[in-house]
Amino acid sequence: MARPVASTPHLVWAAGHFITFAAGLRYLIGVLFFSAGSLSRWYTVAYLGALVSYGVVVYKAFGVPQMNKAYVRRTAMDENVQYLFLAMYWWINKPIFLTLVPYVTFSLFHVLTFFRTTVIPMAFPSAAPAPAGKTETAASQTTPAKASKFVQTWVKKNYDPAMRFVAYSEVFIFARILLGAITLRNSLLAPLLYAHFLRLRFYMSSFTRAAFQHVGGVLDNLTNKPECPPFVRKGYLTLMDLINRYASTVLSVPANGAGGAAGSAGASSAASGSATGVEGAASSANRR
Repeated sequence: MARPVASTPHLVWAAGHFITFAAGLRYLIGVLFFSAGSLSRWYTVAYLGALVSYGVVVYKAFGVPQMNKAYVRRTAMDENVQYLFLAMYWWINKPIFLTLVPYVTFSLFHVLTFFRTTVIPMAFPSAAPAPAGKTETAASQTTPAKASKFVQTWVKKNYDPAMRFVAYSEVFIFARILLGAITLRNSLLAPLLYAHFLRLRFYMSSFTRAAFQHVGGVLDNLTNKPECPPFVRKGYLTLMDLINRYASTVLSVPANGAGGAAGSAGASSAASGSATGVEGAASSANRR
């Protein structure tokens, strides 16, 4: 059996995700348990990896960037493009550690998928999955084959919980940067950009919709209690009214949307893909 060969874009895409995961995890752990002052380089490196991986996906999906309305229309509603521009924005601004959480989570799944679909078959050709309709051989019981099966099972089992985790983290990121804008801890532009991003995610992701509905329900109950000051309830209702008006504006999402966060595994081989998708089976669950 010939050993599978990964294309250069595929390898660059995977390298970007590995850098994002390794550097991002190092930064998040450092911020949580140590001082964040000397860790900013890891934050920068993590987003550099994200720019590489998303850049490959967007380039493969849309080609060389063009300064015309047709290109802008094709790319504006694509989730990969949205995540690419967000990564660029976070990369050039003051670190906000929460913003790395979604990227690190996506990269974990993509690194594991790359390991299963590319690294193991290249290093151990006998561990490649048997074609459909054929029975498993003794080779499928080897340690590499078992490792491949374990990774596949783990990814499918944890995909939905991870996407729910990402959805909640993105809601909390918005709360953090909105509060940061009010207290002048971050740019006033940040919540405006992120609100547009979340609006797109709300339309395209069932996980994001569920997260907003749950958080909204919790806040509604808390602000509706007798002990809650009236001005807090009034402020909450005003904010919810603004959010609902903004979210209710009709979006024109392309039927053949090319994208999503960090590309799918199918996209990984071509370096282009679907939103936050990891593997064909898991990806279908995410196509809201």
